[in-house]
Amino acid sequence: MANVLYLRVSSKQQDLIRQKYVFEKQNIIFDKVFEEKISAKDTNRPKFKEMMDWLREGDVLYVESFSRLARNTRDLLDIVDKLKNKEVKIVSLKEDFDTDSSHGKMILGIFALLYSFERECMLERQKEAFEARRAANLPVGRPRVRMSESFGKNYHRWKTGEITATQCMKEENLSRTTFYKLVKDYEKENRSSTC
Repeated sequence: MANVLYLRVSSKQQDLIRQKYVFEKQNIIFDKVFEEKISAKDTNRPKFKEMMDWLREGDVLYVESFSRLARNTRDLLDIVDKLKNKEVKIVSLKEDFDTDSSHGKMILGIFALLYSFERECMLERQKEAFEARRAANLPVGRPRVRMSESFGKNYHRWKTGEITATQCMKEENLSRTTFYKLVKDYEKENRSSTC
């Protein structure tokens, strides 16, 4: 069993002094400390990933607050779930939280409910916006990309080998997917007009 400490700040300009001080007052001996200066916008953080691989059954992970682990409820719940499956306990000082305590389990349940509620509200708002736009005869979804006046000319330059597909996409300012979709539409349109 190891005591593991994870310290994180969002940018290189910030320092970890405050978090270190908080833990010095706790008199906990740490077997391993992971420190990084990076945003928690997602879980793709080098030291975080190293820590997740390093943790073993029976270890205790200490953080100053949940915000050190994750910035959103979904990521936090995913992290807690992964650590629970590894049988790693999490202790957060700021929230006075311990995944082994009944209080901690209750808080996790509340987080899960809040995340579910947030998601349901978001889906409901999307549905309402969709229905309102449809009722007002406004376009729904992403606006369709139209062919420019120069598309036909650039299409023929590409087909005759004068330019590459990549150059054609650049000329038309189109992504690869949109370019090939418009090529398909253009070819279909021109096939039917010649019939």
